[in-house]
Amino acid sequence: MKLVSCFLTLTALPALAASSRSAPPLGISAGNGTLSVPMQIVILLTLMTLLPAAVMSITPFLRIVVVLHFLRQALGTQSTPSNQVLIGLALFLTIVIIQPVAADVYHQGWEPMQDGRLSPQQAFDEGAKPLRAFLVRFAREKDIKLFVEMAHEPPPRNPNDLDLRVLIPAYILSELKAGFQIGAVLYLPFLVIDLVVASVTVSIGMMQLPPAMISAPFKILLFVLVDGWNLIVSSLMKSFY
Repeated sequence: MKLVSCFLTLTALPALAASSRSAPPLGISAGNGTLSVPMQIVILLTLMTLLPAAVMSITPFLRIVVVLHFLRQALGTQSTPSNQVLIGLALFLTIVIIQPVAADVYHQGWEPMQDGRLSPQQAFDEGAKPLRAFLVRFAREKDIKLFVEMAHEPPPRNPNDLDLRVLIPAYILSELKAGFQIGAVLYLPFLVIDLVVASVTVSIGMMQLPPAMISAPFKILLFVLVDGWNLIVSSLMKSFY
């Protein structure tokens, strides 16, 4: 519940803040120049559709799911494990990693706003601080510079000056690069097995039998013998600490 609330803080609160700068967030009339309660509910429900995109884009889910898909391709097991299994594993690993950040966002942003101690805009600013610190840790300087230039913003003096509209796409690019780098490294041992099997089958004249069919059991056996799932998951988790 806290994880959902923290992302609601970062997706829904800007709209509420814009509509309630001079009045409480709910229970206001449209005659004051602010949005009515039904309209605010519509905005909140609409912004809830952004929640899956937020979970996939600004959390470790992106890197984890990319690496797991590369692993499945390297093993050559087609659709095993299925997409549902890989996404479920990536989601639960993401929850473990992002839980401290989500708790900070909840306690600093959502909870004070519920108690009436902060306005929606103040809650968004406070709740964004832990997320900004997390994104800065993994966003590459080159990617940040790219989006700072594209947004036509002045160079930041420190990481706290970076806007989320710069940090989030920079983080996504950085995570994609990290995921592809890890995936390329994962491919290497399995590629060696494929090359060896292909060379052997060609040398003995087995042209009709696809080398991938022969190499698949050897790749799976190697992966099981080295306890591959444990190694992959532990390495992914440690890369975020």
